[in-house]
Amino acid sequence: MLREASGFTHIYLACGYTDLRRGIDGLAAIIRNRFEKDPYETGSIFLFCGRRSDRIKALVYEGDGFLLLYKRLSNGRFQWPRSISEVTEISEEQYMWLMDGFEVIRKQTIHQISPKIY
Repeated sequence: MLREASGFTHIYLACGYTDLRRGIDGLAAIIRNRFEKDPYETGSIFLFCGRRSDRIKALVYEGDGFLLLYKRLSNGRFQWPRSISEVTEISEEQYMWLMDGFEVIRKQTIHQISPKIY
Protein backbone atom coordinates (compact mmCIF):
# COMPACT_ATOMS: atom_id res chain seq x y z
CA MET A 1 0.00 0.00 0.00
CA LEU A 2 2.68 2.52 0.95
CA ARG A 3 5.02 1.39 -1.82
CA GLU A 4 3.10 3.21 -4.54
CA ALA A 5 1.49 6.64 -4.47
CA SER A 6 -0.84 6.17 -7.41
CA GLY A 7 -4.31 7.53 -6.84
CA PHE A 8 -3.31 10.36 -4.50
CA THR A 9 -3.82 13.94 -5.63
CA HIS A 10 -1.64 15.41 -2.85
CA ILE A 11 1.23 13.83 -0.91
CA TYR A 12 2.18 15.78 2.21
CA LEU A 13 5.38 15.15 4.14
CA ALA A 14 5.46 16.30 7.78
CA CYS A 15 9.10 17.36 8.09
CA GLY A 16 10.85 17.04 11.42
CA TYR A 17 9.96 14.63 14.21
CA THR A 18 6.46 13.36 15.05
CA ASP A 19 5.48 11.29 18.08
CA LEU A 20 4.39 8.05 16.42
CA ARG A 21 2.51 6.95 19.52
CA ARG A 22 -0.28 9.23 18.30
CA GLY A 23 -3.25 7.64 16.63
CA ILE A 24 -5.72 8.90 14.06
CA ASP A 25 -7.13 11.71 16.20
CA GLY A 26 -3.69 12.94 17.30
CA LEU A 27 -2.28 13.00 13.78
CA ALA A 28 -5.42 14.66 12.42
CA ALA A 29 -5.04 17.36 15.11
CA ILE A 30 -1.43 17.95 14.00
CA ILE A 31 -2.58 18.30 10.39
CA ARG A 32 -5.34 20.71 11.33
CA ASN A 33 -3.64 22.82 14.03
CA ARG A 34 0.07 22.91 13.25
CA PHE A 35 0.01 22.61 9.46
CA GLU A 36 -3.37 24.31 8.85
CA LYS A 37 -4.45 21.64 6.35
CA ASP A 38 -7.72 19.73 6.17
CA PRO A 39 -7.26 16.09 7.29
CA TYR A 40 -10.63 15.27 5.66
CA GLU A 41 -9.33 16.12 2.19
CA THR A 42 -10.02 13.05 0.06
CA GLY A 43 -7.22 11.93 -2.20
CA SER A 44 -4.49 13.25 0.11
CA ILE A 45 -1.97 11.28 2.13
CA PHE A 46 -0.08 12.71 5.10
CA LEU A 47 3.25 11.08 6.02
CA PHE A 48 4.91 11.27 9.46
CA CYS A 49 8.25 10.01 10.80
CA GLY A 50 9.42 9.66 14.40
CA ARG A 51 12.90 9.90 15.87
CA ARG A 52 13.82 6.50 14.48
CA SER A 53 13.84 6.94 10.74
CA ASP A 54 13.17 3.29 9.96
CA ARG A 55 9.41 3.68 10.47
CA ILE A 56 6.69 6.01 9.22
CA LYS A 57 2.96 6.49 9.63
CA ALA A 58 0.53 7.64 6.97
CA LEU A 59 -2.96 9.05 7.40
CA VAL A 60 -5.51 8.92 4.57
CA TYR A 61 -9.18 9.96 4.60
CA GLU A 62 -11.19 7.71 2.28
CA GLY A 63 -14.51 9.56 2.34
CA ASP A 64 -16.15 7.35 4.95
CA GLY A 65 -13.32 7.14 7.47
CA PHE A 66 -9.61 7.34 8.13
CA LEU A 67 -6.99 4.79 7.21
CA LEU A 68 -3.87 4.72 9.40
CA LEU A 69 -0.87 2.96 7.87
CA TYR A 70 2.38 2.06 9.63
CA LYS A 71 5.52 0.91 7.89
CA ARG A 72 8.72 -0.32 9.55
CA LEU A 73 11.67 -1.15 7.35
CA SER A 74 13.46 -4.41 8.04
CA ASN A 75 16.70 -3.02 6.62
CA GLY A 76 17.66 0.63 6.04
CA ARG A 77 16.21 4.02 6.90
CA PHE A 78 14.07 6.69 5.29
CA GLN A 79 15.96 9.86 4.31
CA TRP A 80 13.54 12.12 6.16
CA PRO A 81 13.97 15.93 6.20
CA ARG A 82 14.49 16.88 9.86
CA SER A 83 15.27 20.58 9.93
CA ILE A 84 11.90 21.98 8.82
CA SER A 85 8.90 21.82 11.16
CA GLU A 86 6.33 22.37 8.42
CA VAL A 87 4.42 20.25 5.98
CA THR A 88 5.78 19.98 2.45
CA GLU A 89 3.95 18.72 -0.58
CA ILE A 90 5.99 16.32 -2.67
CA SER A 91 5.42 14.84 -6.10
CA GLU A 92 4.66 11.20 -6.85
CA GLU A 93 8.21 10.83 -8.18
CA GLN A 94 9.69 12.23 -4.95
CA TYR A 95 7.47 9.84 -2.99
CA MET A 96 8.92 6.91 -4.91
CA TRP A 97 12.43 8.24 -4.19
CA LEU A 98 11.58 8.36 -0.47
CA MET A 99 10.29 4.79 -0.51
CA ASP A 100 13.48 3.70 -2.30
CA GLY A 101 15.66 5.33 0.38
CA PHE A 102 16.71 8.46 -1.46
CA GLU A 103 16.69 12.03 -0.15
CA VAL A 104 13.73 14.04 -1.45
CA ILE A 105 14.56 17.45 0.05
CA ARG A 106 18.16 18.60 -0.06
CA LYS A 107 19.64 19.57 3.31
CA GLN A 108 22.08 22.05 1.80
CA THR A 109 21.85 24.06 -1.34
CA ILE A 110 24.74 24.30 -3.75
CA HIS A 111 25.86 27.87 -4.30
CA GLN A 112 27.80 28.92 -7.33
CA ILE A 113 30.92 30.82 -6.47
CA SER A 114 32.25 33.33 -8.93
CA PRO A 115 36.01 33.20 -9.30
CA LYS A 116 38.04 36.04 -7.84
CA ILE A 117 39.62 38.30 -10.38
CA TYR A 118 43.12 39.48 -9.48
